[in-house]
Amino acid sequence: MADPGLRREIHGGLQVVENWNSANTVLHYGKDGALTGPDKEHAETSMLALHLLQSALVHINTMLLQQVLAEIDTATMEGRAMFGMLSVLAELQRELIVANTMDGLASARARGRVGGRRPRLTVDQAALAQQLYDAREKTVQQIADLFGVPRSTVYGHLDREKTVPRQPKKTAATKH
Repeated sequence: MADPGLRREIHGGLQVVENWNSANTVLHYGKDGALTGPDKEHAETSMLALHLLQSALVHINTMLLQQVLAEIDTATMEGRAMFGMLSVLAELQRELIVANTMDGLASARARGRVGGRRPRLTVDQAALAQQLYDAREKTVQQIADLFGVPRSTVYGHLDREKTVPRQPKKTAATKH
């Protein structure tokens, strides 16, 4: 760590973490780890502080990691300590990203949004496909052609619990 510019950048990044620790006294964790506060303004401030910390960690990791790793000598006590600190920051960053993702998904679900692709068949089409399949009126390919979808889509919409297999299961012939 002979480069003074690098030392200043690392010190600045670590200063952000220290500032975060001093600001952490305003955070109040409520039910299910949700950030709360005495009022809405405190909760928003807490969330902004978390985003600031996450941005600082991303900056530290992306701008300095290659340069620092190139200079770290893990054979020395200082090198191992620096490597350990960087790994702790990377782990914290990952956990923040996971927490923010989960919060975003929960918020979307609360607004009635569901993730993933929309089903190719409507509920009525899936019910009709199930009825045609169970009655053995049409093959899976014919049902797929009827709705303009591939066979795999039809199979994906069939109820596996109620569906009767088309061909009986083959039993293994036992030799006596």
